[in-house]
Amino acid sequence: MARLLHDFNTEFDEETPGVAVLAERVADFIEKDAVVFLLIGDGPDGIAQMRYFPSLWSGELDAYLEELYVVPGLRGGGIGRTLLESAMETARAAGATRMDLNTGETDTAARALYESVGFTNREGREDGPSMLYYEREL
Repeated sequence: MARLLHDFNTEFDEETPGVAVLAERVADFIEKDAVVFLLIGDGPDGIAQMRYFPSLWSGELDAYLEELYVVPGLRGGGIGRTLLESAMETARAAGATRMDLNTGETDTAARALYESVGFTNREGREDGPSMLYYEREL
């Protein structure tokens, strides 16, 4: 899992603490039941990372898909879709009624995948404003 997460950040020029540190953190998060990790394939070939949060507005559980990654040479063959659908089913089974995620504007393949299963950012639609994701170091 740590290798996949490291490769993900490296591919997109994001900082990574390295595989060894990630391995420790993954183990700690699993032990604390703070994050759900899903793997696919023998390699493994892909990973999904989710967190759950209670929603003040609905009183239900929300899921946040924090990471979804498929190794580059295996993209386009349905692995990402299978992993995403598994993440949604896992969240439903945990009682979540909603899932959020974010992706880069230029990652058109990821955007197409998310939109093909019903996710929306309302871009270009008349039924509401575009939804934006902001982040900041604290």
